[in-house]
Amino acid sequence: MGEYDRYQSPLSSRYASDEMQFLFSPQHKFATWRRLWLWLAESERELGLPVTEEQLSEMRDHLDDIDFARAAELENKLRHDVMAHVHTFGERCPAAMPIIHLGATSCYVGDNTDVLIMRDGLKLVRARLVAVIRALARFAGEHAAQPTLGFTHFQPAQPTTVGKRACLWLNDLLLDLDELEFVMNSLLPLGSKGTTGTQASFLELFDGDFEKVCALDAKIAEKMGFDRCVPVSGQTYSRKTDARVVNVLSAIAQSAHKFSNDIRLLAHLKEVEEPFEKNQIGSSAMAYKRNPMRSERIASLARYLIVDAANPAITAATQWFERTLDDSANKRIAVAEAFLACDAILSLYLNVAQGLVVYPKVIEKRLRAELPFMATENIMMDAVKRGGDRQELHERIRLHSIEAGRIIKLEGGENDLLARIAADDAFGVTEDELNALMDPRAFIGCAAMQTERFLAHTVTPLLARYPDEDASADIRV
Repeated sequence: MGEYDRYQSPLSSRYASDEMQFLFSPQHKFATWRRLWLWLAESERELGLPVTEEQLSEMRDHLDDIDFARAAELENKLRHDVMAHVHTFGERCPAAMPIIHLGATSCYVGDNTDVLIMRDGLKLVRARLVAVIRALARFAGEHAAQPTLGFTHFQPAQPTTVGKRACLWLNDLLLDLDELEFVMNSLLPLGSKGTTGTQASFLELFDGDFEKVCALDAKIAEKMGFDRCVPVSGQTYSRKTDARVVNVLSAIAQSAHKFSNDIRLLAHLKEVEEPFEKNQIGSSAMAYKRNPMRSERIASLARYLIVDAANPAITAATQWFERTLDDSANKRIAVAEAFLACDAILSLYLNVAQGLVVYPKVIEKRLRAELPFMATENIMMDAVKRGGDRQELHERIRLHSIEAGRIIKLEGGENDLLARIAADDAFGVTEDELNALMDPRAFIGCAAMQTERFLAHTVTPLLARYPDEDASADIRV
């Protein structure tokens, strides 16, 4: 079969970056297995087992030159992927063949590799996430004081600012970053635990010396870049580890989905749009359209990832005793695709956040059309100060508002609420005086100051902890 005669995952062919795809590639996976076999042999030699420097040197010389065709041939014969790669490696390293995988079980390479890949995957996700936070922070700062109509239930509500709304998106991402850091920093490798987690094979190798067994775990952990291994396990690390990691990715997807919803609604209102390129086609039929396709793709991939997070959770819940293999096929799909999907989501999010287009005139027009309704409480309070009856004025405003709303909704007319109030002697105010009160900035409360304070006191110090790296490379939009 040719390249176009078999299924291709869209996560690979369309969405995820080359960097993330490499982490979950066969080359990276099996080269990491070989490094783990090297680290095991090095540690065993350091603790006195008969492993020679010649054997180690031979292994070091063949860490990356993997004969995948030979490995596939051996796996078809042996029906065991780990042993197929043991023999493939051993054929490259005949002197080292007798000590490759010494004392270990399959999960030594499988589980430790998974943890190393997840750690590196989280680092890449973190870089993408920080880049999005940085882009949104710039956007929020630029539009901190730009009044805009607020919405509750997608109905007009008290005004806020464009920058303050962006801070809501930012705050969700800060929660995600905090959770990502916690989970990444608490990741631990399996180490060398043996077939049921008792380390019996290593106790035998070290003639009953439990301290050397513990030292082997410590040495392997150090070579992998960790300060320790999991303290207790069955044959595998707890599958709750996978669930914790993918839950972090799901949380990021939740935040991104919320952002994409808001952008799509704002695009409908023609207030804020995602970037739209000169030659981009919005619709194959309707040439005038500027569909928010990036935001829609974010939502689509986010839904997939949110649902995918149930896979590791169910896998963790249904394991039996010290080991069962019904996790393997599921986790190699669910975990990898969660990372690929999250990578694609954040790449899209960054592209949109860096290119958001704001239309202040449209924002102002909609805000001014609704502002008279929101100013009625202030108008009523001023009339009370001049001697009016609060209850009577409240009823009059209610009736005027209903009639103004009828004109807008049933007749398609303009909002004439201010004219109605000015014509009512109970309020003792002219229409010019009322219009003078209609400055949108008077109705945004602390939104601009909250934005500036949030950026200065929370976001900027956080970003200072991370290098200003370019996380936009290889983005597929």
